[in-house]
This record gives sequence, C-alpha cells and structure tokens, in this order.
Amino acid sequence: MSSTFGKIFTVTTWGESHGLAVGAVVDGCPAGIPLTEADVQEFLDRRRPGQGAVTTARNEKDQVKILSGVFEGKTTGTPISFVVFNEDQHSADYSDVQKWYRPSHADLSYDLKYGFRDYRGGGRSSARETIGRVAAGAVARKFLEKVAGTEFLAWVSSIGDVDCPTFNASDISREAIEASAVRCPDKDASARMEAAILDAKKNADSIGGVVSLLVKNVPAGLGEPVFDRLDALLAQAMLSIPASKGFEIGSGFAAARMKGSEHNDDIFFDGAFHTRTNNAGGSVGGISNGENIFCRIAFKPTATIAQSQKTASRDGENGELLAKGRHDPCVAVRAPVIVESMAALVLADLYLQQKRQSL
Repeated sequence: MSSTFGKIFTVTTWGESHGLAVGAVVDGCPAGIPLTEADVQEFLDRRRPGQGAVTTARNEKDQVKILSGVFEGKTTGTPISFVVFNEDQHSADYSDVQKWYRPSHADLSYDLKYGFRDYRGGGRSSARETIGRVAAGAVARKFLEKVAGTEFLAWVSSIGDVDCPTFNASDISREAIEASAVRCPDKDASARMEAAILDAKKNADSIGGVVSLLVKNVPAGLGEPVFDRLDALLAQAMLSIPASKGFEIGSGFAAARMKGSEHNDDIFFDGAFHTRTNNAGGSVGGISNGENIFCRIAFKPTATIAQSQKTASRDGENGELLAKGRHDPCVAVRAPVIVESMAALVLADLYLQQKRQSL
C-alpha cells in the first residue's frame, strides 16, 4: 500500500482513524523556509471536526507537533515529521462493521484486495488520513509563498441543488469564505446551503457538494507535456481525496458544448503574456501559462447515514445494517482546506522539478 505522493517534494501520510495518532513526513523541502507549529495549526483548525451543526460531532483538537526538520523556526532541508494524536475515538460504534459491509464505504473493496482490514472508522480509508495532507500542504504553501507569492483559495460552490453565484477572482476573499458556516462566500447561498445540510441531517440522510479552487500567482512553465501534465496531476491529487468523485479544470465539461471560437483564450502582451479569458483554467498543453488555476471538485454524499441499508456480511449473509458513528452530513464543508493543500503539494513538487531541469 503506497502512502507517498510527489517526486521531489514528497509527503508520506501514516496512521488510522482510530489508532493512537495520524501524521505525515515531508521530504525534499528546501532549507530556510519559515515554519512553526502555529503555521500548520492554522490549516488543521479549518479541517478539524466538531465545528458546528453541519459537521461531525467528533471532538478532536487536532493539535500538531513537529518532531523533526525544523530548527529555530526554519526548515533544515531534512525530513519534516508531524504527529496529531487521536483523542475522541468511539471504536465500539464500529463493532457491527466487523461483520457487515457498509454500503458505499471501502469495507468490501479493502477485504477483496487485502483479505483483512481495520474496521474501526475505516482505518486508512477514513478522511482523518487527510490531516497529514493538510500539515504537508502547510509546508508547501510556505515554500510557494516565499518563491512565488502563490495564493490558494477554495470554497463550497454548491450543496445539492443550491449553487453559489460565480465570482471574479478579485472578489473572492478568505474572510468571506471563513465567515460562512458552510464556507460559501455568498451570504444568501450560504444560508440556503446550510438549510439543505440540516434538512438532510434531520432526515437521517446526507448530501453532496462541489468545491471550487482558485490559485493565484502561479509560476508559468509548471507541468510536463505528456503524462505529468499539470491538469493530470491536479486531477490525481483531487481524486485521491476521500469522497471526491469528479474533477474539472477551467471550462471543464462545458467545453464539450462550445465551439473553438468561443473556447479559445485570446493572448495579448502588456509587458508579460496573458489571456483575455481563462477557459483553459491556467493550464495549456499540460503546462501552466501564468494565469490563475481554476478547478472544481465534486464530493459525494457522506456514505454513513442514520438509516438502515441493505448489505451483505463477510460470510456472504444478506441483511441490513444501521451504521453507527459520528459523521459529517456533508463532507464538502470541511474539504476546501484539503483541496488547497493537495494543490499546493502538486505545485511545490512541479516547481522543484522545473528548477532542476532549467537553467
């Protein structure tokens, strides 16, 4: 089972949802990047559970400790190790799952692959694994901020059939996103999204959503023209997030309904090359062109719902299971910081690859 992402700037995540702790090891980060536990905690606080009625009731402080790779507030160039101890596990809630497979969870597929699984909260398939990604993403952000001033902003752009209005890049702010209980920067849409989530929760159900990502100040030239295309690596990164089911960049699937004259981005020069529109989403031919990266990621409804569902047991017995545990009624609400973190990991790795091969 591989748990490592990246080629030069790499992250290896470790730990299980109901184990002693979860964490990550970042390798390949250059020395001299300012980094403290507070820098990492800022992002883990955005990911942590127990943030209100629209998230899981599991109450974890998610306090991070940096074990290595930092000295006097700066990275040393050696592996950076993070640990976050689990404090609020209710493993007894998963006793029935030892026998019965939860529909739309990884229980069955893990057993089919390995013949053995950690059934407590899903083990490695739990979204709690993403703590390591967010911690590593904090390092990647600090690096990209120093070398390029790159900025990452992700927000919830739809919940169920409630959509957030389209914003210009200059109109999106972190403050507006974080002021919303559902991380939607539009107040009216935010209120309607929150109502949709609470309605699903009241009816012992869950609901899906879409997260939009905007990356500003992206260096040009990142990505390769064939297999390691920027689009492809972003897609891999986003679709590796638990519960993600779809990825678009730029105009995405809407491009299939357009003509070339509508979709092509006119180029102009004003001291630097730019495009008048951004249907490409910041990546042309698999390489960043210096424009903003814009992506959308679809997240399915939370698989665990407070309803009895038809399933089968490990012994082949057909039956029903009422799954227990504390779960988000909408996973998209806590996903924006994870989306930002995975994008930062992709770009940090590609930046170092580009520096290695360019004069």
